[in-house]
Amino acid sequence: MHEVIMVKIGEGRRISYYETAGLHPVAGNYVIIEAERGIEYGEVLSEPEVILDADIEGILRKVIRIATKEDSTKIEENKKKIKEIYKVCEKKIEERKLPMNLVDADHSFDCSKIIFYFTAEDRVDFRDLVKDLARLFKARIELKQIGVRDEAKLLGGFGHCGRPLCCASFLKDFEPITIKMAKDQNLPLNPSKISGLCGRLMCCLGYEESLYKKYSKGLPRAGQTIKTKEGSGKVLSVDILKRKALVELENERQIEVEFK
Repeated sequence: MHEVIMVKIGEGRRISYYETAGLHPVAGNYVIIEAERGIEYGEVLSEPEVILDADIEGILRKVIRIATKEDSTKIEENKKKIKEIYKVCEKKIEERKLPMNLVDADHSFDCSKIIFYFTAEDRVDFRDLVKDLARLFKARIELKQIGVRDEAKLLGGFGHCGRPLCCASFLKDFEPITIKMAKDQNLPLNPSKISGLCGRLMCCLGYEESLYKKYSKGLPRAGQTIKTKEGSGKVLSVDILKRKALVELENERQIEVEFK
């Protein structure tokens, strides 16, 4: 068994579970952690919980320490430093006339590695750009091409619900979302209503999909003709969660039919 916490790494780019290693961080604390790219910092999102070995996916890394005052000072310095690094990279892209749009930049806690995130229509040969940046910053450089959903995750924002984007707040991975999910939930198939800031279908369409599938069993579809206690009629609309349908009878009278 392992005691773990959920940590938002860096400025919200990734969310992972980390072993507390005997420490007692609480939600809102900053911690210094072992990460794939070296020593990193992150914000604790959850209280400690115990998981079994069988529940671990991949490598379970450890919290090194709860951030000290000196660590917090360095984190703030890094945030200022990365803004200047971003501007320099943006200028270099412009100088080399590369067909790419720089989205964000990030570096490890010890500044030994810098990652630049960008979008582009096609593959981009950025080898000379990498050499320029490595020479300027004396660090390992990685350029990572991302999609529109990843761009929204990096930049953040607010959804139709008025809350911060799920992808930028707590989602660890993107799950496949289909138009069928919107149809199953009787949502209007209007792109502006069911699409997120990224222009793709909203991730939250998948949250209640299993519930809608469960409650829709045995229910008729809109447009279907069914028999009721008061005669045959055409289904005008269906309320899946209430398991009720609005039916227009042959005499044009409308009734509500409940299904057990």
